[in-house]
Amino acid sequence: MQKLIAAKKLDSMQRRKSDPRARRTRERLGGALIELIREKPIDAITVQEVLDRARVGRSTFYVHYRDKNDLLFSQLEMFLEFMSTKLSAEREESRRVAPVADMFEHIGGQNRMYRALAEAGQLQDFFDMAQDAFARGIARRLRESGRVAGLSRSELAARGTLLAGSLLALLRWWIDRGAKESPKAMDAMFHRLVWEGVE
Repeated sequence: MQKLIAAKKLDSMQRRKSDPRARRTRERLGGALIELIREKPIDAITVQEVLDRARVGRSTFYVHYRDKNDLLFSQLEMFLEFMSTKLSAEREESRRVAPVADMFEHIGGQNRMYRALAEAGQLQDFFDMAQDAFARGIARRLRESGRVAGLSRSELAARGTLLAGSLLALLRWWIDRGAKESPKAMDAMFHRLVWEGVE
């Protein structure tokens, strides 16, 4: 699984360097797939349906993606990269190490996508990608906070990994219980746990 994730990262880094027209094509294909997932199970969607919805030719699709799953995981990776780096990118001056409220609100509103990934047996792949992305993002935020200045790089990375795992476990717990608490309340809960543990 780790090799697959590493390959997808390399692919996506190469894709990001491409021209604006190629980026717009990828956005149309990704948007088409997400729309279709809201209508039917992932396994029932064909590449041709994505092409028809996006109004993109088959040869163009295969310039960018190997198959439907490659497109799906590219979209998920972009979302995770955006979320895991959001606070640093916005230079938010707070004690938050992850945009928990934003992420929970988005995922809670995309319940169909979450269920579709579960039904297709791909939810664990999503969580593996999320673990990796948030471990890096959280370690970066901890470093930026200045509160863990004495930690070695490996201990900082270990804390990022531990906290990312806790965040994703909290997300699963929240969804499995029916998302009863508000995303904002979950953000506050997670960050209380973070700073009690760190300090």
